[in-house]
Amino acid sequence: MTTELTMKNWVEAVRPWTYPVSISPAMVALLDTVWIHPESASRWWLGAVAVLGALIFHSSGNLISDYHDYRSGIDKPGDPGSTSLTSGLFQPKQILLFGFAFLIVGIVAGLALLPYTGFGLFWTGIIGVAACLFYYLLKVRALGDLLIFIIFGPSITMGVSFVMLGYYDWTFFGVALPEVFITVNVLHANNTRDIQRDKAAGSTSFAGLLGLRMSIIYYYLLTILTYSAVAVMILLHILPVWTLLTWLTIPIAVRNCKTMLKVGTTDVSTVNTLDQGTAQLQLAFGLSMMAGLIIAII
Repeated sequence: MTTELTMKNWVEAVRPWTYPVSISPAMVALLDTVWIHPESASRWWLGAVAVLGALIFHSSGNLISDYHDYRSGIDKPGDPGSTSLTSGLFQPKQILLFGFAFLIVGIVAGLALLPYTGFGLFWTGIIGVAACLFYYLLKVRALGDLLIFIIFGPSITMGVSFVMLGYYDWTFFGVALPEVFITVNVLHANNTRDIQRDKAAGSTSFAGLLGLRMSIIYYYLLTILTYSAVAVMILLHILPVWTLLTWLTIPIAVRNCKTMLKVGTTDVSTVNTLDQGTAQLQLAFGLSMMAGLIIAII
């Protein structure tokens, strides 16, 4: 298909609706660093650069993953999800080069931060680069959930706090937990929808390994862990009590769980957009957590 590409096409290609899964934990880490370590407030701008870096690496990962999913036959014309390649709008090479362009910008941004943070940031960068390049190899072996947990959880929160503090504080592993359970659920909703087509393409996601019945239970479990983790982190004084504002999003979580419960062995169309619905939950959850942190700081 020969079509003149617009700026809107290029923006949609990076799947911006998935951005809450990287921006939200990064911003929460920035704010919580200021709350736990008030002396870091003067380095907020370094944290802001780290947040931008997380977004850039996320964009790269989306594009490179889409390229490999298309080339391996996992994504086909007419399938729900990203359609940049399956619709014929983009050529595979364009998406791959676009992904590498983001990756290079992310690497340069990380290198620019090193004089202010120290060499320790290098290791977080290595994890980010490796995830962008090799995620597709792991997700077809049912390891996608684990990698997403590491990258969009402690890697981001500990990376942002490191930039602001100059050292790794393992407290921020706990900071990552409430939101990363939702992040894994975004991926899990996507993979539950795609169990049959993944199987046809010779790919096995964690949802495919579990099967539909256990996938429903897994989605519910991650949802429960999300809100339970907030309470635990408050009790441990890792998050301020104001972050209980996140519990206002429970009705959205309940709606998503009810949608997941409708999935059937022969019809998974009921969860066609559950990944987007779960990302919307993450956006609301993240905004309410940020609001709680801002109130606590003030």
